Amino acid sequence: MTAPPLAVVVPAYNAADTITGCVTALRQQHYDGPVTILVVDDGSTDDTAALARAAGATVITTPRGRPSAARNVGARAATADIVCFTDADCMPRPDWLSEISTPLADLAVVAAKGTYATRQRSLVARFVQLEYEDKYDRLRRQPTIDFIDTYSCAYRRDVLLGNGGFDERFHYLEDQELSFRLAARGYRMVFRPAAVVEHRHSATLRAYLRKKATIGYWKVQVVRRFPGQAVRDSHTPQVMKLQIVLAALVLAGLAAGLTGWALGWAAALWGWGAGGAAALAFLLTTLPFVAKAWGKDRAVAAVAPGLLFGRAAALGWGTLHGLAAPRPGIGGTGIAGPQRAAKRALDIGGAVGGLLVTAVVAPVLALLIRLDSPGPILFRQERLGEGGRPFTMLKFRTMRVGAAEQMPALAAAQGLAEPALKLADDPRLTPVGRFLRRWSLDELPQFWNVLRGEMSLVGPRPEEPRVVAYYSEWHRRRLAVRPGITGPMQIGGRADLSLDERTRLDLEYIDGYSLRRDIAILLHTIPVALRGMGAR
Repeated sequence: MTAPPLAVVVPAYNAADTITGCVTALRQQHYDGPVTILVVDDGSTDDTAALARAAGATVITTPRGRPSAARNVGARAATADIVCFTDADCMPRPDWLSEISTPLADLAVVAAKGTYATRQRSLVARFVQLEYEDKYDRLRRQPTIDFIDTYSCAYRRDVLLGNGGFDERFHYLEDQELSFRLAARGYRMVFRPAAVVEHRHSATLRAYLRKKATIGYWKVQVVRRFPGQAVRDSHTPQVMKLQIVLAALVLAGLAAGLTGWALGWAAALWGWGAGGAAALAFLLTTLPFVAKAWGKDRAVAAVAPGLLFGRAAALGWGTLHGLAAPRPGIGGTGIAGPQRAAKRALDIGGAVGGLLVTAVVAPVLALLIRLDSPGPILFRQERLGEGGRPFTMLKFRTMRVGAAEQMPALAAAQGLAEPALKLADDPRLTPVGRFLRRWSLDELPQFWNVLRGEMSLVGPRPEEPRVVAYYSEWHRRRLAVRPGITGPMQIGGRADLSLDERTRLDLEYIDGYSLRRDIAILLHTIPVALRGMGAR
């Protein structure tokens, strides 16, 4: 059977030295399907376009616009459903297209990330390769990732373009920004280590440190938009963040010692002692990497602590630059920074208070539920939370056992189009369940979900996976924040709203978020619940 058509997009700027090898490697792929190779010449001043055309690629010439713009041009020009990306300084191995496209045979997967290899013998380049392999080991342990590099990747074209493509305001790390954006909307992306491209890494220390400083600067811009990624992402080792701090302390200690020299030996020794302690701590953090490198390349292992210190210092410098001179026009999305911390503090306080109230009324409600119908007191159901991550939502049971499985048939009997959200006069409800829903008492156990960080007091309501399966790209923006016990839907119509109406309310809430608005929604929820508006 013929494999599906693929398009390969290669952005290129003054890549005359490498583009022929890249295109030739793409033309020699062992892939049983039609392949279109699109080289987007990003305003080159050398022979890049002519060489790419001579090697057999279709060339699109654009004014200088940076890789993000070139990739968007290529993706829009492609006609295949799957678009693969690599860089002009890469040579994909013969099975690359087969490997990078294989994960997308699963319709739930929207993107796949491959790996680098190199044949360079420079000590710095060999260190860079082991640095990547250390990160690949981290990715291998994760069934879903949130970090896609465009040197070796594949995307579903409709998802890529439907979510706005690469943000052209990012001159660097635009691939990270896109993958974080898709992850926040609940899309599934995976790691495919066998999809290998050979690359020319930085071969000199100066080039390597300059690149790391640039990464540090643009990483700040990405994190401004997705502050949660500063804590953890699927690609970046946690120890690297600690090393940046320790390197800064080492340099600060040395500077303090030199400054203190004018004040006497005591001040100098204090500064140098603090710097020395930080240096020892830094050295200890490098030992796992050194041990791993020792089994692969002992020369690299010997110099690794020094190179890791240089990496940390360069990233730290770039981070400071990014904080001091933020890129204009790049704002956050969703609930960011201090607002996110304040919202979490409100959640914890509200959850503790809510659980105390629940502890008081739960024995009575549990007895009523048990006497009313056979089955458990609590109803547990999988819902999708922030970033599309599944969690088990708790409620007091309001329906007969097995009610969830009856939903499709009942929705069809009432002539409701999928995704059916609520049924009018739902026959599955028990008498006590109708009472609980009328007063919203069935939601009380969700204070436990809030305390665990799976939900918030206020936010979009968490949906079942069957409902999320019907989402369009714009619906998925509601997955960018934690779901709430109450939210704009609860005070704006509850079960009487369609999916589109609910989503518009949720997106308005996300885009205009403020803590004051959360408090207003909480206060407004009380009279709405008492009147039973939209409760089913």
